Amino acid sequence: MRLQYSPNIRIVEMPCSGTIDHRVLLQAFEDGADGVFVAGCMEGDCHFQKGNYRARKRVNAVKKLLDEIGVGGERLEMYNLSAAMGPRFAEIANEMTERIRRLGPNPLNKQSAGTTEKEGDVA
Repeated sequence: MRLQYSPNIRIVEMPCSGTIDHRVLLQAFEDGADGVFVAGCMEGDCHFQKGNYRARKRVNAVKKLLDEIGVGGERLEMYNLSAAMGPRFAEIANEMTERIRRLGPNPLNKQSAGTTEKEGDVA
């Protein structure tokens, strides 16, 4: 549909949102992502029957964990969309980009950027 959304969005396709794992979500933040959103099919309309319910459960668990470690659960969100909802996807991408801009950089990035060590130093 050639819809416009923020160019800083990186799309990672998966066969089903239910295949998203806690480790994948956490690794995105460790690798420097300032925010992540998972787009799954409409609730009750999953080709794999309960994949989107599993995804929502995992996203909510990781949001709590992100709050506990000081990154902030509001940096992660789950949305339910159908394949025909391209304009809504673009809208969500722009909304998430704006939310993350307001929150600022990932705190994990700030910590690693501020701790440059000299060669030979031991942490």
